[in-house]
Amino acid sequence: MTTPILYIGNKNYSSWSMRPWLALKQAGIDFEERLIRLDAPETRDEIAAVSLMGTVPALDAGHLRLFDSLAICEWAADQRPNAHLWPHDPQCRALARNAAAAMHAGFAALRRDFPMNLKRRTEPRRAEGQAALDITRVTAIWRRHRERNEAMGPFLFGEWGIVDAFYTPVATRFRTYGLHLDQISQAYCDALLSHPAFVSWEEAALREPWANKATDQL
Repeated sequence: MTTPILYIGNKNYSSWSMRPWLALKQAGIDFEERLIRLDAPETRDEIAAVSLMGTVPALDAGHLRLFDSLAICEWAADQRPNAHLWPHDPQCRALARNAAAAMHAGFAALRRDFPMNLKRRTEPRRAEGQAALDITRVTAIWRRHRERNEAMGPFLFGEWGIVDAFYTPVATRFRTYGLHLDQISQAYCDALLSHPAFVSWEEAALREPWANKATDQL
């Protein structure tokens, strides 16, 4: 089997790229990382050459090409079933998929008003309108599952899995903008941001020389 290639965007900004990157690292899958700089003159053409959707992340596994972050994570789970990227228990697995899908498809206002920017720290902010409602819903999901699974470990369903990859960028947003969280949600954020794969991603992000002025000024 040829070494899979994962195409990603800037690590400082690309939350969509972070999720499958974390899953592949956690699963112990050997892959080649190719970063396509976002907001450069050649960006659109470079991404179009590897992704039918014109977006990153994109995975080239030789016989298989994927251009959706959740699909790539599912592929990783199939490649390494012993990595337990989804909970073993069928009911917990269904709930974990439900929570990951909620993040994958929703919370647009939270993404819009509080974009991921790992290098940035702002004065504490207060969310308003739909973004505030998104945060209420996200933290309700977190509390529900953490309260049920606390004895099994620090992540949403005890052990780290794909669902945690999907919420890690949200944890970075809460940290960047100093958003106030309840105790359970803050503890979960702390666990996500101390996970070794995320720490490795962030260290690389902090070394990136590029800046997106529009995002940096929000």
